[in-house]
Amino acid sequence: MGRRREAELDRDVAAFLAARAFTEIRHVAGGLTVRDTSPEEVLDRIRFLADLSHNLPGVARPRPRTPSRLGKPLGSFDQAMAERPLSWVWSTAGPEARAWMLRHIEQMTHHWTPPPPLPRSRTGPAPVTLRRQTGILLGRWPVRTPAGRRPLPAQARVLKALDTEGVCALNDEAHRLRLGLGGSGSWLRAHLAPDGVHYLLPDPADYYWPGNPDSSGGGIRWWQCTMLLRMRDGEQVASMVAVLPGTFAALPSTVPRRRQLRLAHVVRSVERDTSQWGRDHESACGPGLCGYVREAAGDAPTAT
Repeated sequence: MGRRREAELDRDVAAFLAARAFTEIRHVAGGLTVRDTSPEEVLDRIRFLADLSHNLPGVARPRPRTPSRLGKPLGSFDQAMAERPLSWVWSTAGPEARAWMLRHIEQMTHHWTPPPPLPRSRTGPAPVTLRRQTGILLGRWPVRTPAGRRPLPAQARVLKALDTEGVCALNDEAHRLRLGLGGSGSWLRAHLAPDGVHYLLPDPADYYWPGNPDSSGGGIRWWQCTMLLRMRDGEQVASMVAVLPGTFAALPSTVPRRRQLRLAHVVRSVERDTSQWGRDHESACGPGLCGYVREAAGDAPTAT
């Protein structure tokens, strides 16, 4: 079966399963009047069906996917979901939920097969496509302005190199000013390569574009920046931090322009982030290995 047909069948199956779940919920709710069925059993069954089916309508009739950053490569997770829209529902379903799904799917079709496991976030940058290589050769800056928004100023179309203390200082400032994006400086100091070179790129998602309303009722006055960080084990991962324009402008610019273009594309294509790296490292994390001592709740890496 072709990939397009598999995606269409997933959507048809999702619509069918949603209808079956809603029908069963209505039937089970009627069991409240049956003496040998306790209210707790009825509620447990309704909760099970609701948890299983609440994402199915979105699979059956998906909204058009619009990237949060124009021109950014499609991640491996998004590619897998485009090919098999039921991948997330299936991967997060337990044995009982999967058995329920298969039992009903067999009534509808014998051609459906479960989707493969969702891929782990790709380590390292995405392969260089011909389009991306052409953009580099033509000197096209990869961060593009969303429709109806004002372009970032020229001083934001720069990629800058930072040392580890510089990265930590930016995150400390974002935390101190409550800008909303940025990890813990103490966590980063313990886990970044001490002599590592890291990169910072103003790269706002459309919902964080400067001038958009912020939580205080004003407008966003900072730049959402993507960071490419070198961790203590040598792996390069992505992270995000909010940086004030004045703070960014004050950082030295030492990377040649052609190399900036190449690195900007690399920075935007890395999928694995500090939160994923931190989860993999957590079991071994502690004062004896990396010198890190958790200071307070929330003192941990943030997702991108």
